[in-house]
Formats: sequence, structure tokens, C-alpha cells
Amino acid sequence: MHPHIIAAPWMQYVVPAVGLALVFAIRIRRMRAARRLRLETLWILPAVYVAIVAALFYAYPPTPTGWLWCALAVVVGAAIGWYRGTMMTISVDPATHQLNQRSSPAAVILLVGLVVARRVVGYEFSSAGRVALLATGIGLSLGIGLLVATRLEMTLRGKRLLRAARAARPLPTLG
Repeated sequence: MHPHIIAAPWMQYVVPAVGLALVFAIRIRRMRAARRLRLETLWILPAVYVAIVAALFYAYPPTPTGWLWCALAVVVGAAIGWYRGTMMTISVDPATHQLNQRSSPAAVILLVGLVVARRVVGYEFSSAGRVALLATGIGLSLGIGLLVATRLEMTLRGKRLLRAARAARPLPTLG
């Protein structure tokens, strides 16, 4: 006979919380250094996410009322995402006109709050069947709005900063 280990009920909360804390601790640590921002690639992640969510909605379409809730979630997510995008620090190297980006600790805290809210909603609706699908659809819709609006705000601001830097001091041309 093999001894069976029975996990304490509180472990289902502690293990994900520790994992989440580790991920966000690493994320906050990496925020100290500026990273290169490439405007031409900001659309890729939102496009992939939209394609995945569209496939899920095709496979498991919400009810008409569910579509309204999902649309509202996209709008709310877009508002949060736009705000999150404004919290990102974007700078232009005056010599090379290269864009750099640094995340804000407030942006990470905002994401932590969203993840915690999602976990709470997930636990509340995990056994409700159709309601669980609706909650998942709402969460995915919120994510689409958040991701697309964050990237859009960063793209528009980055282009504006580049135009201003080029107008102030154009790069020397060869030839």
C-alpha cells in the first residue's frame, strides 16, 4: 500500500499565490532597466490574442446577453489598458532616435489586482457550468480590451515622441 498524502484545503490558495508573487517579483525586478521599444512589433501579441479568443468564441459562443457583457468588458478593459499604457515610461535616445520603454510599478500593481479579481471570479463561478463560460468570456474580453488599448496608447505616444525628436534634431545622413 502506498501512503496517500492529503493536501490541506488552504494549499489550493497558497501555491498559486506564491507562484503569482514570484512572477510579479521577477517582473518588478526587471522593470529597473529600460528595454527597447519596437513600435512595428507591438501589434503582434494583441493580434494573436484576438485570434485565440475569436476561436474560443466561435467554439463556445455566448448568449445574446453574454455578448453584451463581453462588449462591456472590452470597453472596461480598454479604459484600464489605456490608463496602464500611460503609466509606461517611453523615452527617445537623442543620438539614435531609438525608443526605450520602462514599466511602471503602478502598472504591475494594476495587473496584480486584475489577476486577483479574475481568480476570485473564477472560484465563484467554477462550478456553475454555463455561467463559468460567461465569466471566462468576460475575462477574455476584458483582456482583449486591456492589451489592445495598452499597445495602441504606447504606439501613438511612441510615434509622437519620435516625430518630436526627429523635428528637434534629425539624424545625420550618409552619402
